[in-house]
Amino acid sequence: MTGVLPIAIGRATRIVQLLLTAGKEYVCLMHLHKDVEEQRLRQVIAEFTGKIKQLPPVRSSVKRQLRERTVYYFELLEIDGKDVLFKVGTQAGTYIRKLVSDIGGKVGGAHMVELRRTKAGPFSEGDGTLATLQDLADAYYYYRNEGNDKYTRKIILPVETAVSHVPKIWVTDSAVESLCHGAPLHMPGVAKLESGIKKGDRIAIMTLKEELVAYGTAAEDSEKILKDEKGLAAKAEAVFMKEGTYPRIS
Repeated sequence: MTGVLPIAIGRATRIVQLLLTAGKEYVCLMHLHKDVEEQRLRQVIAEFTGKIKQLPPVRSSVKRQLRERTVYYFELLEIDGKDVLFKVGTQAGTYIRKLVSDIGGKVGGAHMVELRRTKAGPFSEGDGTLATLQDLADAYYYYRNEGNDKYTRKIILPVETAVSHVPKIWVTDSAVESLCHGAPLHMPGVAKLESGIKKGDRIAIMTLKEELVAYGTAAEDSEKILKDEKGLAAKAEAVFMKEGTYPRIS
């Protein structure tokens, strides 16, 4: 497989867990084992769009039991004989090789020839952030030998980029330091928040300067957080901001 693979460094490594659960997009080349009419193929693909049941392959990192996954969209790009090129957007943890095999089970057999991941959470192949390891090595060379950080800044992005797809709660400056020490976020510390947040949703906790403090889970719906003056608003799971960045005002 080729394509998008977000890599984190330093304190940002904690963000990887959030990206692992984010949706993915793939472009896949599938080879059919016999000729299939396009209309029939489209009918079968429609059966594998939306909520599907999938049994992970024998060689997988998870327990092999039937589980539900969501295929958000499934688009045929090109059909050339028995070769089918398609684009698919899926919930994290969906096995594309198994998806191809299951489709094949409906049309006389199929296997995956090639796979490329084109999106992973907020990162996309077409957003200009995709870089090879050679690009990174070259960027580091210019930084180390010429003091030119233009290329490293293009490749190594702020950690805030990784939460651009996550609902956000912004906090007052006075609430930041306690969050950096692992304290939960209480409602008086909320400055503003996005609408539509539900209790239990993953959220990013931001400063008013758009800096990532932590990510965690909402303790209440956004409407209740806005209305209530007391109570718990969110619990932090991973803290990114260093202690002392926003010192307490004495």
